[in-house]
Amino acid sequence: MPVVLVVEDEPSIQELISVGLTRHGHTVRCATNAAEALRHVNEALPDVILLDWMLPDISGPEIARRLRADSRTREVPIIMLTARAGEDDKVAGLEAGCDDYITKPFSPRELEARIQAVLRRRAPELSRDAVAIEGLVLNPATRSVEGHGKALRMSPTEFELLHFFMTHTDRVYTRAQILDQVWGDHVFIEDRTVDVHIRRLRDALSPSEHGTLVETVRGAGYRFLSKR
Repeated sequence: MPVVLVVEDEPSIQELISVGLTRHGHTVRCATNAAEALRHVNEALPDVILLDWMLPDISGPEIARRLRADSRTREVPIIMLTARAGEDDKVAGLEAGCDDYITKPFSPRELEARIQAVLRRRAPELSRDAVAIEGLVLNPATRSVEGHGKALRMSPTEFELLHFFMTHTDRVYTRAQILDQVWGDHVFIEDRTVDVHIRRLRDALSPSEHGTLVETVRGAGYRFLSKR
């Protein structure tokens, strides 16, 4: 369930956005100014940031520039929310590092579509699109996995681990990187916990013989193969 940080100082607009996002299955956190927003980000990275241009302390574009300058927050998707509809304003928002730009007023459906679009580009493991590799099909919308048409059962953690792997194939990830991506960067779990869940994931994939797609790279970490 993607976590969306809504940075908006107008209470009515913030509430409207929050209700719409919650209905679409997002976990919502809210901030009314830059200081509060940065505090949220420091505590735990959100999956998407909806950032109002006009804030009482620091402008939205300046916050975006700060986030893009930090290696920890560089890849977090940012959508700018603003009443500024001019071309120069849009260019300024994008040049500050925003992934998308949506002008007020906007519908909840449009906002959700924009969020899903940036997730597909920046964080495909958080999108609701089904993923298929070598007869293995994972559907985030139904939280289901099938291997060659056979339903495969696994825990929520193994599901999230598989979703990450299937959207980031053929690249080696260290245990620490996997922990950050699947469990979050502020969750303190031993690296060896990954080994346990990898073993469980392989077991869950064994009925369809897809466990071999999860490869151990000695001394480095794990890789999910796009082809056997």
